[in-house]
Amino acid sequence: MNVLLFGATGMVGQGVLRECLLDPGVTRVQVIGRTPTGVHHPKLRETVHSDLWHYSAIEGDLSGFDACFFLLGVSSAGMKAEAYERITYGITMAAAETLCRLNPDMKFFYVSGGGTDSTERGRSMWARVKGQTENALLKMPFKGVYVFRPAFIQPLHGIVSRTRLYRALYVVLAPLVPLLRLLFPNHVTTTERVGRSMLAVARNGASKAVLENGDINAILA
Repeated sequence: MNVLLFGATGMVGQGVLRECLLDPGVTRVQVIGRTPTGVHHPKLRETVHSDLWHYSAIEGDLSGFDACFFLLGVSSAGMKAEAYERITYGITMAAAETLCRLNPDMKFFYVSGGGTDSTERGRSMWARVKGQTENALLKMPFKGVYVFRPAFIQPLHGIVSRTRLYRALYVVLAPLVPLLRLLFPNHVTTTERVGRSMLAVARNGASKAVLENGDINAILA
């Protein structure tokens, strides 16, 4: 399986990249991002590309893939709705439209978040925009589109978030994770489980397109 990965330097992206490189069934991993990952592996190819709204210059690096794991995203904290939509919806759709044309047999995976508003009419700005993005992707003629909605993600294997606020939050919550997992098993997952679950669905599909945190955990149960 050949995999295309966007957002490999983020916390979730680091975890998914790790699992792709460890998986013997993955032949090639092509990473697209604004900055290099710093990872070196025989399977790994990287294309540094700063303009995530336009891909004509690198289309040669975007074809021949079985699955795309799209993990780019920003926090909505302090952002106006227009700016958040331009990044969250705009970047995702720009990539998806290009990839759908170049790889019609591809499965496209989008990491959204627990609490996303599929109606696009709720009070939460970030949830509406995420819902808008999910709904648009689910209408696209890929071989398959899968939306992952994790809740609390525990970073493993030395992975850290690039967002300062999230890093501090994970430090505070780290001792409580076993308790959180016990009390709220359907709301806690790990970077490893997200990556392995994506690979499992890329191979075998899933019974539904939108997978909540509990569904993500159940894939490997």
